[in-house]
Amino acid sequence: MGSGLTPEYVAALRRLTGQQKLETAFALYWSARDLKAAALREQHPDWTEDQVQQRVKEIFLHDCH
Repeated sequence: MGSGLTPEYVAALRRLTGQQKLETAFALYWSARDLKAAALREQHPDWTEDQVQQRVKEIFLHDCH
């Protein structure tokens, strides 16, 4: 975990159920995809929505670092 996490925050995370942790992870994942799509729309205003979504899909499937 990063050094910026407070003990209170870590304690709150530990109190989450497994289901809550999974739901939070999925929400963060989909938020990241939405943010990437918004950035791509800004960078490529000529792209169709299908092109944007295809590139997001490629990025999240292949560009995981």
